[in-house]
Amino acid sequence: MWAMTKKIDVSTLPEFDEADYLDSAEARAAYLSDAMHDGDPAEFRRALSQVARSLGMGEIAAEANVGRTSLYKSLGEQGDPKFSTVLRVMAAMGLGLSARPLDPAEMDPRQT
Repeated sequence: MWAMTKKIDVSTLPEFDEADYLDSAEARAAYLSDAMHDGDPAEFRRALSQVARSLGMGEIAAEANVGRTSLYKSLGEQGDPKFSTVLRVMAAMGLGLSARPLDPAEMDPRQT
């Protein structure tokens, strides 16, 4: 059995930021696909925000023709972006949405 001989001071570890690892179109698409697959709108909104940050929120806002502050609010913790905004932001990221059939276990009509 492996034993740890030295305690790690977690306060000295670098802060983890998902946006730092979203460094390719494939990684960004996979990240958003996983968030969509979960079915939680808040999780997808958070993932969309991380991808926008990885590319530069200001650049994405300009390309999507959305105000930078407005985009931050829409993708923030209390945000609820319009579908048209989501589509414009994803297009500005070079990404699109796709549909897939749901597994029966995913078909819970109570999900919001």
